[in-house]
Amino acid sequence: MTRSAGCRAVELRASGKDYTFPLLVLYPTEAPEAPESFGPYPVEVAMDAPVVPGTHPLVVISHGTGGSHLLYRTLAAHLARAGFVVALPEHPLNNRNDNELGGTAEILANRPRHVRQVVDHVSAEFDVGPVAVVGHSLGGYTGLALAGGRPTAFPHETPDRLPHPVEVVPDERVRALVLLAPATAWFAHEGALSAITAPILLLTAEHDEHTPPWHAEIVTNAVADVEHRVVPGAGHYSFLSPFPARMTSPAFPPSQDPEGFDRAAFHAHLNDEVLAFLRRVF
Repeated sequence: MTRSAGCRAVELRASGKDYTFPLLVLYPTEAPEAPESFGPYPVEVAMDAPVVPGTHPLVVISHGTGGSHLLYRTLAAHLARAGFVVALPEHPLNNRNDNELGGTAEILANRPRHVRQVVDHVSAEFDVGPVAVVGHSLGGYTGLALAGGRPTAFPHETPDRLPHPVEVVPDERVRALVLLAPATAWFAHEGALSAITAPILLLTAEHDEHTPPWHAEIVTNAVADVEHRVVPGAGHYSFLSPFPARMTSPAFPPSQDPEGFDRAAFHAHLNDEVLAFLRRVF
């Protein structure tokens, strides 16, 4: 049954830190939707509406490095209307407004903690069932780390310029992963992904300028339960929700796709493909 997408906007204080980060939670509701604006991005949601009673699977969407949680709003709304609770956190100190920790081992450790904290928060507010993580680019790293991957930071990311294992506590609540053009280089060493048992939907782009095919091969060579599809004609940013017309420009690379690729048409299919996968595994 198709319902409306409810929405709550909150600020979470990062665990053990002195800063907060924004979180949008979308969920199924019977209340009517209305146009809302989150910065420059329009979304049809029912703000602070009551949630449909019952247990709902939880999906956390982790954005790429220097990105924004709002760039996956169309997928989030689609899943919420289909009965999922969907959490969209903006990773602190690794987002479009403040990327202070971009390219550091610290953010590699912090990102899975952010998602764990989001799962804790949403589980206290909603009656949630199994958990999935959808991750784009470095968000794919985040999902793999939380699901049991054992990453190693590169020398250029660490204070002493030596490679070090990244301390990540896996979260057994994560039961499925959707990886969109994932960045996986931190799992290239032997056995790094051997503990992952969650089923994975892996979608990569034919013309990816940031995460070429060997990133996907790290996953497909190490994890048994992987459905992998290469999206013909797509680029790395094609997995982002279509941008408003006033933001679509060659001067803004995330808004651009390889010539001939129709991002809006692709997202109608992407949303259904992700939903079908999650329904199969849950």
